[in-house]
Amino acid sequence: MAMRQLGMALGKDVAMVVVAGCSSVIQGMGPKDSYNYPVVNTAFASGPPVAAGMARAYKARNRDVTVVVWAGDGGTADIGFGSMSGAAERNEDMIYLCVDNEAYMNSGGQRSGSTPVSARTSTTPEGKRENKKALPFIMIAHNVPYVATASVGYPMDYVDKLKKAKEIKGFRYLQVLTPDPYGWLFDPSKTAEVAKIAVQTCYWPLIEFQEGKLTVSNESLHCLKGNTRRPLTDFTSIQGRFKGITEENLKSLQTYIDSLWDRIRSMM
Repeated sequence: MAMRQLGMALGKDVAMVVVAGCSSVIQGMGPKDSYNYPVVNTAFASGPPVAAGMARAYKARNRDVTVVVWAGDGGTADIGFGSMSGAAERNEDMIYLCVDNEAYMNSGGQRSGSTPVSARTSTTPEGKRENKKALPFIMIAHNVPYVATASVGYPMDYVDKLKKAKEIKGFRYLQVLTPDPYGWLFDPSKTAEVAKIAVQTCYWPLIEFQEGKLTVSNESLHCLKGNTRRPLTDFTSIQGRFKGITEENLKSLQTYIDSLWDRIRSMM
């Protein structure tokens, strides 16, 4: 879903660097592939350096090509974080897209730095003890030109942000929530619904940061006030990964979400 929407937004003249993960195994055989873009498949930690080289090579040939790094949360929050941070610090000209399904889904559903507290994975069978790594805020701290979050449940918001990112030069970071039926344990037909509820319960903020200013997307404005939010249990109850979550753990997750929105308000 996220890949189709990316194609809608960016159109032609795009080259992709696909970091090791789920998306590495669904492309088909070259020279054509299901993405309909030139693709370089690379190891977990090397996506941004490869993309930086590609962007510079296209520029040297006077070709206006948008280079996109397509990486999962494991390749972003954990294994590839250092090279991504370096590329951001140098303000390399690329769109870095973190496709966040909140675990290492291609290798068995192990927890990542982006897995939320209390979620059960193959390596946290009793629930993860730590909160999700706040990657968008970390990238904002790099002073890059553009940072945004999106959800496949709200495709037009995602498409609009990609279109905006394409027109900006330098390092642009987008993180899109892509619920995984296998790892999250829900009916695949409800993928878009789960992605919407994540936003409606304020678990997943839709935000943008550009030119030193943070704004909240329309779909998330209700989250600025606690009494207008959809109950968090509407999100946790439809996923098997939160099965058996205790009241104490649910309160811990809610506290994390509240603190997230306190941080957003303080930055606006």
